[in-house]
Amino acid sequence: MAHVVFTSNLQRHVDCPTQEASGTTVREALNSVFANTQRLRTYILDDQDQLRTHIHIFVDGEMIKDRVTLSDPIKESSELYVMQALSGG
Repeated sequence: MAHVVFTSNLQRHVDCPTQEASGTTVREALNSVFANTQRLRTYILDDQDQLRTHIHIFVDGEMIKDRVTLSDPIKESSELYVMQALSGG
């Protein structure tokens, strides 16, 4: 199963510990995680079911390309990092 890691700044807002998730795409892995934490879905995805602007996902160190349908492929050995973009100055 893929390893899904949420950064600490996300964990401050939503209960989202590191988890194992099944699936062959980013969407399937996230749906696996959302099954346990429904509140996380609304924080990661917008009302169009697309990745929110301020959220970024990396698979095996590469930023995903498909932010709309989240169809980027993953392997059982993949590591997904979900992070919230930070700004300020």
